[in-house]
Amino acid sequence: MRTALVFAVSAALVAGTAVGLAPAAHATATTDAAGAAESGIRFVDISGDGGTVLKANVVTPAGADGSARYPVIVLPTSWAMPQIEYLAQARKLADAGYVVVSYNSRGFWQSGGEIETAGPKDVADASKVIDWALANTPADPAKVGMAGVSYGAGISLLASAHDKRIKAVAALSGWADLIDSIYSGRTQHLQAAALLGGAGYLTGRPGPELQRILGDFLSSDLSKEEEMIAWGKKRSAVTYLDRINANGTAVMLGNAWGDTIFPPNQYASFYEKLKGPKRLEFRPGDHATAEGTGLLGLPNDTWTNAHRWFDRHLKGADNGIDREQPVQLKSRSTGGYEGYPDWKSVGAGQKRIALDDTEHVWANVDSGANGGVVLLSNLLDQFLQAPPVASIPLLPRAFAGVWQSERYDSVQRVRGTAKLHTTVTATKESGTLVAYLYDVGPLGLGKLVSNAPYTFHGKTPGTPFSVDLELFSTSYDVPAGHRLALVVDTVDPLYIEHNPTGAQLTFSSPSADPSYVSIPLREE
Repeated sequence: MRTALVFAVSAALVAGTAVGLAPAAHATATTDAAGAAESGIRFVDISGDGGTVLKANVVTPAGADGSARYPVIVLPTSWAMPQIEYLAQARKLADAGYVVVSYNSRGFWQSGGEIETAGPKDVADASKVIDWALANTPADPAKVGMAGVSYGAGISLLASAHDKRIKAVAALSGWADLIDSIYSGRTQHLQAAALLGGAGYLTGRPGPELQRILGDFLSSDLSKEEEMIAWGKKRSAVTYLDRINANGTAVMLGNAWGDTIFPPNQYASFYEKLKGPKRLEFRPGDHATAEGTGLLGLPNDTWTNAHRWFDRHLKGADNGIDREQPVQLKSRSTGGYEGYPDWKSVGAGQKRIALDDTEHVWANVDSGANGGVVLLSNLLDQFLQAPPVASIPLLPRAFAGVWQSERYDSVQRVRGTAKLHTTVTATKESGTLVAYLYDVGPLGLGKLVSNAPYTFHGKTPGTPFSVDLELFSTSYDVPAGHRLALVVDTVDPLYIEHNPTGAQLTFSSPSADPSYVSIPLREE
């Protein structure tokens, strides 16, 4: 029943977008086809893995007559998006001297096959598209790149591990670790999975494996957990990290601080393990919102840097991008950019908030502290600096544990990943807790800085155990005169919770193992 309800809700969420998108896509395609002679755009069918037809479009530089070779960029579409998704960026790239081939990922829209969720067939499709481009366009086999947003980013990273011809990748709002994205803290990210599942059913054809995995995931079938994790690892670039490093692929990663589908932590961890040329960019927003304006052809920093990345690593242009600090962060508070030599330098200063008081919390009730709504809440934060809020003094202490710092005399520039360490005693063997970090003003109104869920199973009731939890990475300035608050409760609409009826959680701070939340701060 839970699975059916989730699919119904998610279908309602995405139906308006999907229904409105199809006619728009058709109209654009018709216009572009009519202007093909001038723009160099062709709509083609490409034979993917096993002969599956992939609907694609090809954009070539003006005046390309086959006498010269050009670097080529392959763009797999995002989840549930039609093949014209990247047309505005493809034109810009073609104007800059690239052949661009964008294709509809298998199982979606008019492409054949079933949705494999970046499985082996999707990876093989990417290589087939490269084969086609080299055989049918003036593409240079020594200068092959891939890029994409979301699903396209994940496929691009995976393809770079399996195809040595791919020299550079720009993976935007994607994942490197699928399990750490939608199952972080051993907790199902309900709204994210439901939205993806609903969009998949509305715009494509989920294969039997995806249907089974998604059903087991949303129904909390723990007997299938190992199978689900193995399925996710097969679809995670971090599993093939050694291959990417051996290939020397130049990898640019871009994401949003508030990405509720693929949170930033897993990208940062993956970035640190890359050995070749690399760049990491984080900006305010939610899933794919940092790149969204660029898909409409509007000025966009993420896409501008992606173009620079390809110019450097496919064309050899000396444009300075490799001399910039490779970690570029845009603050949620100021909108300004900050550069760092590596991820560990972000938040190199640390300040601990002691969690001395023992707190008893009844489970199964939403205290009013929560992470917002998938896509919407962090979009508001991106454009209006209006994150989810809660009145900290009014949070019911029976259902939420609350600890606060002292009032700060100066601005606290939170950068990176806050970490919670605490001791929990549960009355049941399973349970879920969600931790929130708030910026609390003089009137007690808290603005959400970060959050993360944590689920446990198989614990002995009444026996304390330690919990270490990384909150989602962020960049946020706490104004002077404000304080930070850590709030812990047991229910959040973003996640599936595992608290049995009547469960209680006790948070304590033993003298031999004190509880704290470690706040990463920018070093001045």
